[in-house]
Amino acid sequence: MRELTGKVAVVTGGASGIGLAMARRFHAEGMRLVIADIEQPALTEAAEQLRSEGAEVLDVVTDVSQADQVEALAEDSVAHYGSVQVVCNNAGVGGGGPAWDISLGEWEWVLGVNLWGVIHGVRSFVPRLLKAGEGHIVNTASMAGLIGLYTSPHYAVSKFGVVALSESLYNQLQMAGAPVGVSVVCPAWVHTRINESDRNRPPAAGVPTATERDDQTRSAVEHVISSGMDPAEVADKVVAAVKSGQLYVLPHDDQFWLDLITKRTTGIIERRNPTPDPLPGSDAIRAAISQLA
Repeated sequence: MRELTGKVAVVTGGASGIGLAMARRFHAEGMRLVIADIEQPALTEAAEQLRSEGAEVLDVVTDVSQADQVEALAEDSVAHYGSVQVVCNNAGVGGGGPAWDISLGEWEWVLGVNLWGVIHGVRSFVPRLLKAGEGHIVNTASMAGLIGLYTSPHYAVSKFGVVALSESLYNQLQMAGAPVGVSVVCPAWVHTRINESDRNRPPAAGVPTATERDDQTRSAVEHVISSGMDPAEVADKVVAAVKSGQLYVLPHDDQFWLDLITKRTTGIIERRNPTPDPLPGSDAIRAAISQLA
């Protein structure tokens, strides 16, 4: 999609972080916007900010883990603008702890938002893009979906799923000769509020794991995230990928992360067991997990 001016972008998780940055960047391209988020006050504030910057915005409160709400988002978007062209399945939540210590409720919450939210977005929007004869899907995964982030197994599972879904969707659309592109965004540390996901934790998810509650662990996570990449940089690379039709978007292209991807891939080919490499800021998390084993 070389030309974005006058077209419509839908962004879930659009009230903050990468989602809001993408919305701003799409507005800079002359696009009209739909932003969705589960947080009503934050969503209203974000929409007002964007309108003050000259953007045309529809804001829709949406829990992406619920299929009917994502379908309603698609219906509202098309009813308001007539069609949509770019859909960013971006909403996500985080968490951490040993796989055996994470409650079933939390597994269901993280997978519900991070993976099922993308599945619902694909099911609701791709048929509409195909009918319109033009479009692009952007799915937000993570570096955790490429290297197996041992500090957060449920998060890694959800993001591996998003990568797999995006690859399959890309291949199927290519095989069908459909004029719909796909990108999967795999950032490492980004300065967002992902470490504050508990603000939207549903009662069914229960309380955070002991590892998450540990002050040292929380402090380490907050440090690496606060020093992470500016979401605007991620948004720039997303727009470039939409324009060029690029599938894999790796905003952090420094050699450290590329080496981890290479090590995992060659390890699979050579049938070597993995070793948990030290990640930036992960020492406290790793120590907390070791104490529970």
